Amino acid sequence: QVQLVESGGGLVQPGGSLRLSCAASGTIFRINAMAWYRQAPGKQRELVAAKTRGGSTNYADSVKGRFTISRDNAKNTVYLQMNSLKPDDTAVYYCNARLVRNWNDRPDDYWGQGTQVTVSL
Repeated sequence: QVQLVESGGGLVQPGGSLRLSCAASGTIFRINAMAWYRQAPGKQRELVAAKTRGGSTNYADSVKGRFTISRDNAKNTVYLQMNSLKPDDTAVYYCNARLVRNWNDRPDDYWGQGTQVTVSL
């Protein structure tokens, strides 16, 4: 069994900052990539940022220059530092891990339960 546990969401004023964390635990052989997605009310879930085990990163255009994704491979943890937050960043943020549970398994996607981020006065 694999669990992804997120923390760090909350209410922040426009221009403020938040840091999200997500720790993966359970039977894990290797995590290939970890990412953050978000889903706002009435909208589809979208990729915010992703980071591979080798260090390659990918960001949504809307967050480039404001958000930074980082990983601690030894701790199976991914972080999302969010600066200069805007009301449009309000959403439920989900952690995703593409991982291999045993050495002969194919990679599979796992998701956290989501954490609410609200940007408002």
